[in-house]
Amino acid sequence: MSLDTGHHDCTVDARTPGSHEPAGVRQPIPHDTLVTAGELLRALSAPIRIAIVLQLRESSRCVHELVGALGVTQPLISQHLRVLKTAGVVRGDRSGREVLYRLADDHLAHIVVDAVAHAQEPIAQETTLGTPEQEG
Repeated sequence: MSLDTGHHDCTVDARTPGSHEPAGVRQPIPHDTLVTAGELLRALSAPIRIAIVLQLRESSRCVHELVGALGVTQPLISQHLRVLKTAGVVRGDRSGREVLYRLADDHLAHIVVDAVAHAQEPIAQETTLGTPEQEG
């Protein structure tokens, strides 16, 4: 990805399978798209919101199920769900007196799962490589 600091656009390889564009052709990404992506990542930045997304990846849940699974208060879960809903990460479907929350789409779960996997990589490397004292 290249970033031209003099402009509000970034460029990436925009080819998709079946594209008729030659290899290496770069298409500018509009600034508003980058802003939206930043807002999405900001909405996913809190650990409790990551935990909520991981829960909703398994199945739709209502607030009290998330409270029980994550061990935090109902007002805190509701606050974080509001942030995720505003960012378009989750959707709420009313079922009687409760609202059943689900992920808006699978792409979001992949972002979170990949981030968690990446965060765990250094831990796995340290435990398999050992410390200098152990090697010495």
